[in-house]
Amino acid sequence: MFVDRDGTLNIQSIREGKPFSPRTVDEFRLFPGVSEACRALHAAGYTLVVATNQPDVGRGDLRQDIVEAMHDRLRQLVPEIARVEVCYAPGRAGDPPDPRRKPEPGMLLDAARDLGLDLARSWMVGDRWRDIDCGHRAGVRTVFIDFGYTEELRARPDFTVPSFAEAARIILAQPGGQKLNPAPS
Repeated sequence: MFVDRDGTLNIQSIREGKPFSPRTVDEFRLFPGVSEACRALHAAGYTLVVATNQPDVGRGDLRQDIVEAMHDRLRQLVPEIARVEVCYAPGRAGDPPDPRRKPEPGMLLDAARDLGLDLARSWMVGDRWRDIDCGHRAGVRTVFIDFGYTEELRARPDFTVPSFAEAARIILAQPGGQKLNPAPS
């Protein structure tokens, strides 16, 4: 199971209808219910992988060590997270596409290969069009957390919800969706 970071697990800053990442570890706070939802998903057999674009590092606006400290904090708060995939590419207009920068599916494909995940039985949960497009390109089902941003979706998600906790409830209720990575017998 793949999850975006900012605006999905942790609280984003909204300015002029657009979401922005936290700038410091002190600003990094999870949404209510995220830890519990991750625990429930993990208990149901899901391998949790965070897939996050962090272009501010590539643009020189944020230090990589600060982002890594946020990920350390995230793992402390949600120890069920198996892996954090990060793309630091700046994503400027005119740059060649980076295969790991969402909406490209590289982070999901890399994690699926390395962890033995079944993409056909996986999910991508996120709050931006890039997350949903990335999920579609990787061949996974998608859940969109709708905060009413000023940007439009490009691909249609499988489900639309108001929170990560609700996304987890929907995923856990799907038939055949549990035990994505069963232990070998």
